[in-house]
Amino acid sequence: MNNFIIIFVFLILGIVLQKVKQFPANSYKLLNKIVINVCLPALSLYYIPKIQWNNQLLYPVGVAWIGFIISFFLFRFLGNKYGWSKKLTGCLILTAGLSNTSFLGFPIIEALYGEEGMKTAILVDQPGSFVVLSTLGILVAMFYSTGKPNGLLIAKKIVLFPPFIAFMVACFMNLFHFDFQDGMQFVLQKTGSGVTPLALLSVGLQLRFDIRSQHWRFLGLGLLYKLILTPAIIYLLYAVVLNQHSEIIQVSIMESAMAPMITGCILASTYGLKPRLCSMMIGFGIPLSFVTLAFWYLVLQLI
Repeated sequence: MNNFIIIFVFLILGIVLQKVKQFPANSYKLLNKIVINVCLPALSLYYIPKIQWNNQLLYPVGVAWIGFIISFFLFRFLGNKYGWSKKLTGCLILTAGLSNTSFLGFPIIEALYGEEGMKTAILVDQPGSFVVLSTLGILVAMFYSTGKPNGLLIAKKIVLFPPFIAFMVACFMNLFHFDFQDGMQFVLQKTGSGVTPLALLSVGLQLRFDIRSQHWRFLGLGLLYKLILTPAIIYLLYAVVLNQHSEIIQVSIMESAMAPMITGCILASTYGLKPRLCSMMIGFGIPLSFVTLAFWYLVLQLI
């Protein structure tokens, strides 16, 4: 219960601080940098060396890849059929195809499944969402904005990204059965715990509700795929077709049901792929996801 209180307190605090003129308007950018470059690497270095690897772990890693690839083919098909602009198609692929598996996912999974759930959430996020964003995501952004993807730039972004570096270091530590001593583990755990308040404060600072927008139809389509169809597809594939019912599967499905990824929306906006629709996907997607996440959590208690 305390974790849920923290979630709503910092989310509402961020929304309130938007109205305070003395509060820097772009402060969320600093918070994002701290979360991405400090807190997320700390979580990887704390949790991944402790994970016992097995075939079950392929399921959380595959969540982001499955969701994004289906998003690509679905919205590319709809875009061609109905004559959408390349920017609109690219925007929907990116914003509907990527889940907010860290900024929202980590605090929610920790609240629902505890520390064991976080081990799975890290796998959904790092080799899943982050690598998809940094490879397929950038390819889509470049293609639908300029049509000229830059392979060297993609490779550079992956290799030099602090969470990815920490993820690779943590994987090698796990491979060689090495972990930090207690003092360092305490530091990493406390540093990583900053994800919840800082990420949710950042989300609150960025929430926008554009009532007069012309993008309502596309907003509804994007959120339908992100909040309903994506987790339904993962549920059918993992729980029904493959008959998997472990807590790892539950966490994987919950992570797939998260609101659109903020970083993915920022990437789409940066490349000029319908920035206003990007903001709406975050602004309406995050509050609505609390309702749909409750629905999916209840569904998962039945399997």
